[in-house]
Amino acid sequence: MKVLVAGGAGYIGSTVASACLDEGITPVVVDSLVTGRREFTDGRDFYEGDISDGALIDRVFSEHPDITTVVHCAALIVVPDSTADPIGYYEANVGKSLDFLRHLRRNGCDRLVFSSSASIYRSEDGSPVDEDAPLGPQSPYVRTKAHCEGMFADIAAAGQMRVLSLRYFNPIGADPKMRTGLQLKRPSHALGKMISCHQEGAAFPVTGTDYPTRDGSGIRDYVHVWDLAAAHVAAIRRFDTLLTEDTPATVINLGTGSGTTVRELCAAFDRVVDTPLATVDADPRPGDVAGAYTAGDRAERLLGWTPRFSLEEGIRSSLDWIPVRDDMLRD
Repeated sequence: MKVLVAGGAGYIGSTVASACLDEGITPVVVDSLVTGRREFTDGRDFYEGDISDGALIDRVFSEHPDITTVVHCAALIVVPDSTADPIGYYEANVGKSLDFLRHLRRNGCDRLVFSSSASIYRSEDGSPVDEDAPLGPQSPYVRTKAHCEGMFADIAAAGQMRVLSLRYFNPIGADPKMRTGLQLKRPSHALGKMISCHQEGAAFPVTGTDYPTRDGSGIRDYVHVWDLAAAHVAAIRRFDTLLTEDTPATVINLGTGSGTTVRELCAAFDRVVDTPLATVDADPRPGDVAGAYTAGDRAERLLGWTPRFSLEEGIRSSLDWIPVRDDMLRD
């Protein structure tokens, strides 16, 4: 079996490609390298270029006519950047995705696994959400994910595509074989900031301490990136069972089903490292919400998937990746 992984040189896409290789599925990677890394394509069939480039996509299918399914991870994902440049984000994430689907259809490929985000849920109060929970995207980036889901569902309803949208919660960790991981040296998510503060001997700011959660800090659902990759493999293998003429599009949450507050994340971090992390309470950042975590059993029921890795294992994996990343990605 062969799959096309769009954005396969990025954090999630490259890890999905690694999991495919381990499961006997051959990944073919297309990535513009705007944020992806060439180093993450070693040992894979790789095409450098944009998903909106029809000639490139035609060449990929001409040289790999046995591609059966596409995993679409190609997107810009930085929330503040999307606020500063919404036109660029809508063009990159929505406009180019529409071009991409047109190219896929022309080449006879109607199976799409879409990398979406659980950030599209309305998550002000820290409660669990299932796939039928109300949506309320809060940034241009997240709205591009919601727009793509709606666009793909319309195309699927017209009988022109079958689409499985996987709504990720908060990925952490790295490929257990340390082939790929988060490429950023100073990531902006909570665990990344904790690691930076711990390395620098600085106090980690707990931004927001009066949310309606069990300890007042924000709550998230942290899922190991290797578990996410395993879910993609399951989606590829079960695609034709899940997506039919009667159900041409559906969505599945990918999370642990267990919310972790910021204070609980700090405590888990302390259980992994040798010296405790200093913290300081701080005001919430503009636009921050209490957060949410996944509920329901759709992923287990439809994909046969449940997460294997603990929160502490995800933290340890993220820490183990740092020296590998610094050696692999020298710029």
